[in-house]
Amino acid sequence: MTSKNNGLSAALVSNLQDVLSKRKGGSDASAAEEEEPPSTSVAAKEEIDDSRPIVLVTNGDGIDSPGLVSLVEALVSQGLYNVHVCAPQTDKTSSSHSMTLGETIAASSVDIKGATAFEVSGTPVDCISLGLSGALFAWSKPILVISGINQGSSCGHQTFYSGAVAGAREALVSGVPSLSISLNWKKDESKESDFKDAVRVCLPLINATIRDIEKGAFPKDCSLNIEIPTSPSSNKGFKVTKQSMWRQSYSWQAVSANRHPGAGNFMSNQQSLGAQLAQLGRDASAAGAARRFTTQKKSIVEIESVGVAAKTESRVKKYFRLEFVAKEQEHTDEDLDIKALEDGFVSVTPLSILPKMDSETQAAVSEWISKALNADQ
Repeated sequence: MTSKNNGLSAALVSNLQDVLSKRKGGSDASAAEEEEPPSTSVAAKEEIDDSRPIVLVTNGDGIDSPGLVSLVEALVSQGLYNVHVCAPQTDKTSSSHSMTLGETIAASSVDIKGATAFEVSGTPVDCISLGLSGALFAWSKPILVISGINQGSSCGHQTFYSGAVAGAREALVSGVPSLSISLNWKKDESKESDFKDAVRVCLPLINATIRDIEKGAFPKDCSLNIEIPTSPSSNKGFKVTKQSMWRQSYSWQAVSANRHPGAGNFMSNQQSLGAQLAQLGRDASAAGAARRFTTQKKSIVEIESVGVAAKTESRVKKYFRLEFVAKEQEHTDEDLDIKALEDGFVSVTPLSILPKMDSETQAAVSEWISKALNADQ
């Protein structure tokens, strides 16, 4: 016999009632807390000091990266802001402005002293979108979003690939002022302590930004991309710059599954459901017609190949790895971000989301379209 509630057996319901009755007289509060039903918002329950502005921090390198940790520790130690963190669980350096659609992402609380922090199984854009949505945090809007400190330059065309810059851009799209900060990290030259130096360099600019946002004096419709030179403590000062055309070149390397076991393991671990089912079909090609039957002990599924095994077995599978290779270029324009960075300055480049097109390009495109359409008639 079963109860009318949830199809539970009467014996199980009785046992549950006994457990709950024993909690009375001292543990009602904890029981109520454990059984609190989920709401449409899972905003973090926290006490917020309304006298201190809220700063939201994210990055592209992952929540455990030394750049983010150094930045958050410095912001907290000042005691001027309510510091919140919503950053990717893993490295999403080159995720650009990608978002996770149609899939569930997890936000797990993380212990960062003095800050309210969550790691998110998504991209930097996911983190900022979620953080600003009101679903995760109890507040509605921070005064500033800071994305960084990123390990590696985001100058020139790298801004299109950078997850850190994308996080700041998403904030700007949502109407929140933002900064993206990167350290020009160089292999065999840079060290982890450089991030603390980088924080000391950019902290006065962060404080000035928040001060002027409160006054209504901070420039609107743009995000500031701050590039810190390789030796932060010996920088030559700040310089307002323009985004350059600098880019790193690609290097696609063929990888042998035998030489690089990780490639095979990665592919097997990352197989899509369709690929797994296809493999299952090939492995069971000798089975009979597809059918399922159940016994008291186990369920057995038999699947028959649909006659494409010969084709799929002859497929060629290759493995490749993409890497960015530093490109040596000569830069002469003193106003460009990469030139200022190479010269030892802290480059500050305004990045806008407003569509910009110079009049000459606009006129050229208009003339070309007119000719192309007329030629087809």
